[in-house]
Amino acid sequence: MQKQDLKQYLLKEVTSQELIELVSENIKPFYELMAYYRCAMMEVETKFRVLDEHFSLKYNSNPIESIKSRLKAPESIAEKLSRRGFPLTIESIEKNIYDVAGVRVICSFPRDIYMLADLLLMQDDVVLVEKRDYIKNPKPSGYRSLHLIVEVPIYLHSGKKMVKVEVQLRTIAMDFWASIEHKLRYKNNINKKEVKTIAEELLECSRVSAMLDKRMEQIKEKIDKL
Repeated sequence: MQKQDLKQYLLKEVTSQELIELVSENIKPFYELMAYYRCAMMEVETKFRVLDEHFSLKYNSNPIESIKSRLKAPESIAEKLSRRGFPLTIESIEKNIYDVAGVRVICSFPRDIYMLADLLLMQDDVVLVEKRDYIKNPKPSGYRSLHLIVEVPIYLHSGKKMVKVEVQLRTIAMDFWASIEHKLRYKNNINKKEVKTIAEELLECSRVSAMLDKRMEQIKEKIDKL
């Protein structure tokens, strides 16, 4: 997307007047910052793909089912800054929003999640900023995932720049549950009683999916011993 196209897209799609002014006045810095985040996502993706290839060659096994990445929408960035009371500036985005760039790694088994996370954090150019384990400590809704905020270097003509990326590691079951829960939770015209019932059912589904993950991992361990 060309710079002018990006500006037209943002001015057309973003509803926040403050963000419109921010982007209009700072289109080049904003464009560059988003490019830095895209580069950082590519760096993290590459690291995981290298690890997956290594396991494929050495152990004939692929711990990663898929990798997805996304750049946070401008209106979501503006909303998050506003909600947290931070100024709506280019510098504030970089300083205060840790999940502008996101990489989601879908694994086969829970043990693969922790193994891949450890291998990523062992790399000497990866800096751990924050870790939240929603697998060992699920959210009240039943949401499960391992979240890491890491900083990785990207290399520019002016030198090295460290950029934050949010990494989410989940099993297939965890990702399926989170995807469906997101779709159902944001349906309109649901009364409070129905919301409570649905929340209880989703929580039970989360427990079932956790049991499925555990049993599948146990089966895998039995097969590995044969």
